[in-house]
Amino acid sequence: MIFETIISSVNSQGEAHVAPFGIQIQAGLVLISPYKPSVTLENILATQHAVLNLTDDVRVFAGAITRRQAWSLLPAEKIIGHRLADTLVHQELRLVKVVDDASRPQLFLEVLHEVQHQPFKGFNRAQAAVVELAVLASRLHLLTKDKVLSEIDYLQIAIDKTAGDRELQAWRWLTEKVENYYAEQAGENFA
Repeated sequence: MIFETIISSVNSQGEAHVAPFGIQIQAGLVLISPYKPSVTLENILATQHAVLNLTDDVRVFAGAITRRQAWSLLPAEKIIGHRLADTLVHQELRLVKVVDDASRPQLFLEVLHEVQHQPFKGFNRAQAAVVELAVLASRLHLLTKDKVLSEIDYLQIAIDKTAGDRELQAWRWLTEKVENYYAEQAGENFA
């Protein structure tokens, strides 16, 4: 099972980076598999630490994909790093094992510290739709245009029925990214 989270990491100069990541739990360890190249991969390899954030504010997912900062950060408590200020739960992680791969290495991290900041009240369908579109938007170069557009049409149903202001804002950011990507692709085809 894959859980959609936000991973925050820092580079060796302490500069923070925030990215959505699907994670798995294997033998009690958090497993992430970033594509190469990846800022998160470089940061974790350099510092041996990261913070896993569980949030129901889907603007963080959309903002990370579209390069719009929709979050504030606070210092981690037990490691050098940062957590989302508005998060439900954060886990401070330490790298324990790397399984290298040419395109997608596996990083296994142990939880050193965990804090629940707010209760989880559940996702509405629009939040799930935004997270799914964030995944699609991060893989535009890997998917066909028809696949992406048909998925957006289907996900739009949940947005129309259940979205609040946060979800609508995140949805707009992501659909704008998709539209701009395909407009650039069309422009390159005519150049």
